[in-house]
Parts: sequence; structure tokens; C-alpha cells
Amino acid sequence: GEGFVRSTDTGSYNKFGEAEKVVSQGRTSENAWCRGGCDQVPLVKSIIQRIEKVVRIPYENFEQFQVLRYEPGQYYRTHHDYGPSQTDLACGPRVLTFFLYLSDVEAGGETAFPKLDLKVRPKRGRALLWPSVLSGDPLRQEPLTFHEALPVEKGLKLAANAWIHLYNFHVPNHWGCTGAFD
Repeated sequence: GEGFVRSTDTGSYNKFGEAEKVVSQGRTSENAWCRGGCDQVPLVKSIIQRIEKVVRIPYENFEQFQVLRYEPGQYYRTHHDYGPSQTDLACGPRVLTFFLYLSDVEAGGETAFPKLDLKVRPKRGRALLWPSVLSGDPLRQEPLTFHEALPVEKGLKLAANAWIHLYNFHVPNHWGCTGAFD
């Protein structure tokens, strides 16, 4: 599909603090980013406003939506949305993940939380919210929310991530202080 590219992981940082992109070995999905005014589209704007009401955190703390596409056989191995180096960013670490399912999947494609013995079946319109940090210490990783996208067996899985930071993400990202360079 147009706009989707093979998912990458964050590699090493250069002298300017920009993160290198490396083709992921742990995830085989494709993704696209909601950039260039995408967040001003009325439907997207209304979704953002609904998320703001749920989490009670302003949109300025959100990364732009990452839209995901998983075809049969594609997956994302167990991982965590918090990384220790995030505490050094002006926006602070990712504190919450708001995950939206944009399609039904005929078989497979569940989001699994192995340490919680929990699997959530993709269903269009369903959303998940989980913490990446401890509620009593937002600079420390919540160890129970390691998660994975199990392989899609039949059908197409479309979803979107809204990663929410401790502090304003938009201003530091605009000035290149989040490690992103695109």
C-alpha cells in the first residue's frame, strides 16, 4: 500500500543525536506515519480528542500516529515501548501506549502480554491502553507490559499506535531533540 514501508528499529545515535534506522529482525510489519497535516483531518482530529479525554494528557505529548499493516505471517516479537535512553530526551519517556485496531482479522494477529498471560483479539474499533512506566515513578519501566503482535494467520491487520510522552513531544521533535530525523 502507498505510504507503508518495512518497519525499522532504532539503531545507534550519531554525533547530532539522530537515531539510525535499521531493518527490524523482530518485526516484519509495515508502517506509515500520520505526518504533514494528517492530524488535522477531521476524523483523525476527533480520534485524538477522544484519546486526550481518556488519558487526560494534551496532544502535544503524543507522537504522531504510527499506522501499522500486518499481512499473513507478519509479527512483532516481544518488546517494550519504553527504552532507558528515553529518560534523557526533552520529552521524557513514553509513559502510555494507546493502540487502536482499524480492522478485523480473520485469524491470528492478537496483541499478547506474556507476563500478564493476556491476549487481545484484533477487532475494528477496539482500543488498548497500557502504561510503559511505573505509576509511582514515571522514569522507570513497568515490567509487566512487555508485549508482542502474534503472527496474522488469515486476513489483514491494520492498527495505529499513539505513544504518549511524559512531557511535550511536538516542540522537541520539531527542533530535532527526540532522535527522529524525518
